Amino acid sequence: MPELKRLDAGHAPAVLAFELANRAYFAASVSDRGDDFFDQFTDRYNASLAEQESGVCAFYVLVAEDGSVLGRFNLYDLEDGTARLGYRVAERVAGRGVATATVRELCRTAAAMYGLRTLRAATSHDNAASQNVLAKAGFVAVGPATPADLGGKSGTWYQRDLQ
Repeated sequence: MPELKRLDAGHAPAVLAFELANRAYFAASVSDRGDDFFDQFTDRYNASLAEQESGVCAFYVLVAEDGSVLGRFNLYDLEDGTARLGYRVAERVAGRGVATATVRELCRTAAAMYGLRTLRAATSHDNAASQNVLAKAGFVAVGPATPADLGGKSGTWYQRDLQ
């Protein structure tokens, strides 16, 4: 059974493998991370861990029984009881309810561990899969998301009250 785990230094090789294996799949629905992301992966990863340690973000990985990463689920800008949610799942588990179940679990974690009351997430108009995940996980559309919010694409902000 896959397990949602807080990101730590030991996950780095599996996270890099996940990002590389799914790069083309992700680029079909979200902006590509670019070569710099991979060229500077170790520095960026360590910066993310430092950011998490400071309390402004909380990063999670969904880890399969074999240790591979099936998804990344992140809470950004934790402040005043709110945070932004971002996530991506491996192509090999897409369409099986993995993202929805894990987003629901992260919502519970966000309330219990971080005292968050509201989560927000943006998705592009052409990312129907993400729209479905958010709707099934209890998020409702609250307004337009600009290309600046979504790496060059237009979309919608969604929100879920946790308490």
